[in-house]
Amino acid sequence: MAHFAKIVDGMVTQVIVAEPEFFQNFLDSTPGQWIQTSYNTRGGIYYDPQTNQPGTDQTKALRKNYAGIGYTYDQARDAFIAPKPFDSWVLDESSCRWFPPIPYPNDGKRYFWNEDIKNWERQ
Repeated sequence: MAHFAKIVDGMVTQVIVAEPEFFQNFLDSTPGQWIQTSYNTRGGIYYDPQTNQPGTDQTKALRKNYAGIGYTYDQARDAFIAPKPFDSWVLDESSCRWFPPIPYPNDGKRYFWNEDIKNWERQ
């Protein structure tokens, strides 16, 4: 099975799963463009669906990230980009993923991002 995202004015409005040979059966006449997306691609890396580890065949990595409704399709990067979670977060150009200006603490405790102070706070 393959996944396809419908793009309208640069935004993903729909995602479907279809066999490529039957994909044409799902097309509608409303404006937009259908583009294939990979369920197993995150940050430009293809992950093996059995192990969830980076796959040996990275030619399967497709459009940086799996498309979701509300994502942007950046034609110049040929990439799906999630909505920006917070104003202070920055887009990593190579992975097309958003990252906080301060890395998540690695002390085993749980934190949430507080945009007012632009830092992590313990839960």
